Amino acid sequence: MKTLLKGGTLVDDAGEYRQDLLIMQGKIVRRAPQIEADETMNIIDARELLVMPGGVDVHTHFNIDVGIAQSCDDFFAGTRAAACGGTTTIVDHMGFGPPGCTLHHQLEKYHRDAVEAVIDYSFHGVIQHVTPQILEEIAPMAQHEGISSFKFYLTYDYMLHDEDVLNVLQRLNEAGALATVHPENDAAIRWRRQQFKQQGKTAPVWHAHSRPLACEAEAIARAINLARLADNAPLYIVHLSNGLGLDYVRMARASGQPVWAETCPQYLLLDINRYLRPDGLKYILSPPLRPCSERDKLWVGIANGAIDTLATDHCNFPYRQRQQMAANDFTRCPNGLPGVENRLALLFSEGVMKGRISRSRFVSLTSTMPAKLFGLWPEKGSLQPGADADLVLFDPRRQQIIHHADLHDNGDYTPYEGFCCQGWPVMTLSRGTVVCREGRFTGQAGHGRFISRKPFVTGSHL
Repeated sequence: MKTLLKGGTLVDDAGEYRQDLLIMQGKIVRRAPQIEADETMNIIDARELLVMPGGVDVHTHFNIDVGIAQSCDDFFAGTRAAACGGTTTIVDHMGFGPPGCTLHHQLEKYHRDAVEAVIDYSFHGVIQHVTPQILEEIAPMAQHEGISSFKFYLTYDYMLHDEDVLNVLQRLNEAGALATVHPENDAAIRWRRQQFKQQGKTAPVWHAHSRPLACEAEAIARAINLARLADNAPLYIVHLSNGLGLDYVRMARASGQPVWAETCPQYLLLDINRYLRPDGLKYILSPPLRPCSERDKLWVGIANGAIDTLATDHCNFPYRQRQQMAANDFTRCPNGLPGVENRLALLFSEGVMKGRISRSRFVSLTSTMPAKLFGLWPEKGSLQPGADADLVLFDPRRQQIIHHADLHDNGDYTPYEGFCCQGWPVMTLSRGTVVCREGRFTGQAGHGRFISRKPFVTGSHL
């Protein structure tokens, strides 16, 4: 069956086009100002709609076990929510495995976990300790098994120290894999948390004060400098939340260093005052929400290109679970926010409709640049013939208020409850199949495919 999208405005990272778009066998096969329909075609009326590449969210945590709790969104619920928000591909950050496990241990587990995904997916490797065996596993995974990015942490129980970071960065660079880093200064955080606990300061707002922006910015600068020492290894900063860290990214780029930065909707739209509310536990995540002044600095980076991607860091722990575990002590609360379903609508409304960014810049942040950085392009993030027919149709006239009751995850709240969005995704296609229409999920468990990603190469396409 052929599918023809007629009368829409195609938007990619380079421009806008009044063109029809023809799909065959899950691929885009033709674009033209006018494509004649025939009786063999399924016609989708796209008049007054924007037709864009489906979203690519390169930072999710589905089905993750964080030691004290397991997130409530498995790969079915998580990708269902993603699809209903216009995202058609996710790259999930694998969680830590048992002490001493191999890299393949977690990869095999996640392959099993993801079989019911409703959209296409891949995984980032996770490095929780460094041995000769671990280092030897990297190249085969990057070059033959489609895992061309790996994450390491500078905090938490499986943080890496500088010598191990250097070894990992060098090996990833040699293997054609992009290093992604969670940058926070672990010693400073532990020191501050201990002080606050001793002083009885355990309300949610002290979570933010225990992880001030200096803890994040210092670790960003350190990771950048270590990457420079490791033969200028390419580096990707996840969930950037503050302007000082962004300044360090800018400085590195100015000297020619290959460094990229990601931020998330929560850091653009929410602020530290959320922790002062009676339901402040809903907003516990790391890095924490920052003062409003930091949001403004991130919006500048979104507008001028200093920030490359918008992901979500979706990690969903229900509010009722948070209350049971941590009603009187923020240190007992599992970290993370839901958000995979509302990423596109929020950035479109707050970015495009408020004049901060163009529609093409929106596509670059949410789809094309993530696809290019993480070995998915041009099959993903593109409207060119030959690309997968992963599409989101946006109605820029639609005004919609976000209510969790309308969403498709397994949690019990959204941090964006009551946000009014101007512009809304009204249809999502995954490889030519409609998986969401007007807020109703129409996909199937298992439709999603594992995407074996290309090795990372710093090239002109970035």
